[in-house]
Amino acid sequence: MTIHKAQAQVDQWIKTNGVRYFNELTNTAILTEEVGEVARIMARRYGEQSEKESDKGKDLGDELADVLWVLICLANQTGIDLTEAFKKNMDKKSSRDRDRHHKNPKLK
Repeated sequence: MTIHKAQAQVDQWIKTNGVRYFNELTNTAILTEEVGEVARIMARRYGEQSEKESDKGKDLGDELADVLWVLICLANQTGIDLTEAFKKNMDKKSSRDRDRHHKNPKLK
């Protein structure tokens, strides 16, 4: 699936099942909440915190998809074409950071 198709699919789902988009501020708060759920899994499963029994069944992929969903909602409701935005961002990173990471002694 392309990013463009994902944006269209989310928009169609919202119009069919979701009644309307939550407002931008609400979706920003939801995005923060979803990122926090990803952070919780990462800290406990891959970091130094111990994983509680209740967290062991949490699906990281599902939580990442929740983040993507809300991100797409925000892009749709603010008129952002994520495909174009991502291409521009990759171009920026490719020119700005071309040698930066290779020259970083911490990465060797």
